[in-house]
Amino acid sequence: MRLSLPSFSKRSLVGLDIGSSSIKAIEIGSKGTGKGFELKGLGVSTLPAEAIVQGVFLDSSAIVDGIREAIEVSGIKTREVAAAVAGHSVIVKRVSLPVMPASELEDQIQWEAEQYIPFDVNEVNLDFEILGESDEAGQMDVLLVAAKKDLIDDYVHVIREAGLVPVCVDVAAFAVESAYELNYDADLDQTVALVNVGAEVVNISILKGGVPAFTRDINTGGNQYTEEIQRALAVSSEEAEQIKLGGGTGAAGREVVPEEVDRAIRTVTDTVVGEISRSLDFFGATSSDARIDKVLVSGGAASMAGFDTAFHERTGLPVEPLNPLARMLPASGLDLDHLERIAPSLGVGVGLATRKVAQR
Repeated sequence: MRLSLPSFSKRSLVGLDIGSSSIKAIEIGSKGTGKGFELKGLGVSTLPAEAIVQGVFLDSSAIVDGIREAIEVSGIKTREVAAAVAGHSVIVKRVSLPVMPASELEDQIQWEAEQYIPFDVNEVNLDFEILGESDEAGQMDVLLVAAKKDLIDDYVHVIREAGLVPVCVDVAAFAVESAYELNYDADLDQTVALVNVGAEVVNISILKGGVPAFTRDINTGGNQYTEEIQRALAVSSEEAEQIKLGGGTGAAGREVVPEEVDRAIRTVTDTVVGEISRSLDFFGATSSDARIDKVLVSGGAASMAGFDTAFHERTGLPVEPLNPLARMLPASGLDLDHLERIAPSLGVGVGLATRKVAQR
């Protein structure tokens, strides 16, 4: 799905994941086998704290510098990029509408959307995907997406300022779906929940028979770990981030007691998993035959110690990591150990990199 940016060619795009803590630039290509792909370029840059807060761009110059750094580190020469949006300024709804051709719905979508989105339709960019006929005669299921124009404009501005060409803006949850489809053989008899835990937002996408059945973003994530460690250990934000990643000392050089860190991490994990569980419960309460067969988790915060176990214990569901590089074929010049460490955080970027400019 693409939100109102023009098509230029059929070339592959650079997946540009602009997160609140880091920026990732990814380019992939086909190896010609049909069962794997080449990671042609990967660059990661770190954003300063407060550059992006709750989806709001507070320091555009730092974001532009971060994009340029990620592209430079990656060695990517392609200029056309796909980005992704998420959070409270993005609405995704599965709705039932009278059966009509896509061309007719294109003309009517603004009027149809008014009853489903909580924003002024004149202030959003709209897109849709017809999923197929509904169970109700004469109706069809449509995936409706709305994103505030101000949000899209922020992304377009920083991408252009960085010397790149923004071609499409996707939804982060859909990008994770694309990464899943690239790396796994989907079982159409299963209902799979994809949960991507970012720094500030958790993207949830539930696929039923390979088709999106539920999509939701939750405003929580990995930054809560840093904040809890900072509070519990009386350290700076920078020290807390280092401790979260497995190193660092406390205030005045005090050695950090592992039990203190574990306690802080468990506290946040319980909170984050609880929020996700409530969304899964909501899906179960509002959808017929809503049994979830398994959960695949991705995102940097999902790599925190004990996250998978806590998730399984809370929900009773099978939980496993989603590896966005599962079908990556060996390529020269790659540090495979480094890739294994950061792979969980690459779901959105890999999914965006699967896009073609000519897609609607």
